[in-house]
Order: sequence, then structure tokens, then C-alpha cells
Amino acid sequence: MSAPFLRRAAPRLLAQAAQRSAFHTTRAAFIKVGDPLPGLAVLHEGSPGNAVNLAEEAATRNKMIILGVPAAFSPGCSSKHIPSFIQHPKTKEYDEVAVISVNDAFVMKAWGQTLDPTGELGIRFLADPTGQYTKALDMAFDGSAIFGGDRSKRYTLLVEGGKVTSVNVEPDNTGTNVSLADKVLG
Repeated sequence: MSAPFLRRAAPRLLAQAAQRSAFHTTRAAFIKVGDPLPGLAVLHEGSPGNAVNLAEEAATRNKMIILGVPAAFSPGCSSKHIPSFIQHPKTKEYDEVAVISVNDAFVMKAWGQTLDPTGELGIRFLADPTGQYTKALDMAFDGSAIFGGDRSKRYTLLVEGGKVTSVNVEPDNTGTNVSLADKVLG
């Protein structure tokens, strides 16, 4: 190519490149206060055949707590995060408490039976087997080193009238500093 051609073509090529970049997709942002929950029926409760759509359910509930955890049966989840809500008196003010983890429905069912053997607490343990729901919230992280694959960050969402009213995400993905009941519910 000759220099005169490049001088003539450069502005047009730069304009085309800029135009193409205007259509790029950007990384999804964390779900934020005021957002509705993702309207996906990809969560499972109890078995793979029992799909759950939390957005639809949120429309019929006044107040919900959604707990995202990195792994069922892990120490931080089983001994701190979930028990903090089981024991907190303000949890009773919510119509529904749901725990979501990137696990299969059978693991989540077994974990729920371990933490609430009688089922009296009414906490739902929902599987996100492909991580699709977690990714829609922008709460996934690469947990390969510890958990073998993508997992959910530890978080707590408060939902009222179908809209998120509070988002509490652990800055290191797995800690228990900002998502426990005493920090979220007061």
C-alpha cells in the first residue's frame, strides 16, 4: 500500500473502527438497588424438574431475603452466613428467605435438610446448576482454586415489592463481613 492511499483511507478506517466499537457489549453491572430480579426460571428447588422464577415470586411477596453463597456445606455458609439469618429476629419480618448456590438441586436439598431438618424455618434452598442466575446478577467469580469452577460471590439481597432495596456483596467474594444478618438487618 502506498503512503497516499493510507493517508486517504486512515480517517475512513478509524471512523469504521469507532463505529464498530460503539456496538460492543459491556460487562454486566452488579444488580443494584431499584432493579427487579432477573426473570429467569433457571433455579431448581428439590429436584431438577422443579424450576423456580424468583422475579415472578417477588411480584407476589412483600419482602424477601436472598442469600447467595459460594458452596453448600462449606464452613462459612453452614456455620455463619445462613445461621446468622436463622437466628436473627428480624428475619421473621420477611415473607420469604431463599438461599442460592451454584450447585445441583440434590446437593441443595440435602444441605437444606441438614440446616433445617424439620422444615419449620421455611428457608428455601435453590440450586443454580449452570450458574446462569448468578451470572445474570453479575455475582459469579472464578472459584476454580477452591471449588472447582465458577461460583457465586457471597451476598445478601433484600427485595420489597419486586425491587431490590439492599445489595450486600462480600468484597473478597467469600468472606463474612458485610452479608451477615446483623450487618444487613441491623
